[in-house]
Amino acid sequence: MSKPFSVPVKPDWPAFVRTILRQGTPERVHHIELFLDPEVQTAVCERFDLEEGLDRADPFFAEKRQIRIQRFLGYDYVRAAISGLDFTFVWNQTPDTADLARGGGRNYLDEHRGPITSWEEYEAFPWPDPSSINTTTLEWYERNLPDDMCLVISGGFAHFAEYLNWLMGYETLCYALYDARDLVREISNRLVDLYRTVLEVALQFKRVGVVWGSDDMGHKTGTLISPDDLREFVLPGHKLIAEMAHAAGHPYILHACGNLNEIMPDLIEDVRIDGKHSYEDTIEDVIELKTGYGQQIALLGGIDVDFLCRADEAAIHERVRRTLDVCQPGGGYCLGTGNSVANYIPLDAYLAMVDEGRRY
Repeated sequence: MSKPFSVPVKPDWPAFVRTILRQGTPERVHHIELFLDPEVQTAVCERFDLEEGLDRADPFFAEKRQIRIQRFLGYDYVRAAISGLDFTFVWNQTPDTADLARGGGRNYLDEHRGPITSWEEYEAFPWPDPSSINTTTLEWYERNLPDDMCLVISGGFAHFAEYLNWLMGYETLCYALYDARDLVREISNRLVDLYRTVLEVALQFKRVGVVWGSDDMGHKTGTLISPDDLREFVLPGHKLIAEMAHAAGHPYILHACGNLNEIMPDLIEDVRIDGKHSYEDTIEDVIELKTGYGQQIALLGGIDVDFLCRADEAAIHERVRRTLDVCQPGGGYCLGTGNSVANYIPLDAYLAMVDEGRRY
């Protein structure tokens, strides 16, 4: 097994949580990612023999493999979700041209129309049944996750803006905000009720350390729907999730792509998120944000995905150092990509980012 990292790292999930809560400069850099694409995880396992000794026939092979990957890369947590709440969407497909190509191609949601464009389709839609919630994975992690790691509850919930968009189709949603606001409100309320139940179940597990919502709300220059519509149909759901997380003693962090400048005061002061994830150089730089709302919430990630795709390793090391010089003092920063470790980011570029964080 070759070793890409010059500095060993031992997980320390309480320190990770303190960093998110801005409780002083941490002793080392803590890393965070929304996820690593499956192809990236496989490439890491193959290059560094991480599956050695694991039995693929083991019913918990995936969970054991995930722990190995996260520990090897230096993360303090395993990201876990409740399963059994599958939605039906309208997908389009195209071939995947990434170096670590996805066998079945890439799927894209149809922006014109989704499965719910009318009250009739709403009534006929196969809504997930909360009684079908499956906690098998969480139960296994509760018993077997190493003590120095925590669970980050993420994936499969808190998609208030995204699922409005995906269930109706972006074009249909925009029309419905004028022509059928009662239908938009009904879908929004249904999502809130569902995710309340999901989080109530998830918070029963003692190994949970962080709650992480994921809900893209914007594009390069603004929000996908008006800030007022987000305040009416989306932000109340996130406020509820944040209140539930805080009542259980956990921070609530939010992944949300796009230019959200018009609603950041709402997210910080009303929703009361503890950290914001997803940054793109064409919108904003976490270095500049450290003296702005980085004084109120944690800044998470921010090493731009396009930069990682194009830059050489020397430039990556330099940018990571420059970012940490500004963002590390006082806490409130975790190192990671601006979005996620997509399968089109060169693997060595991602590993260079991680390595520089471990050295810092």
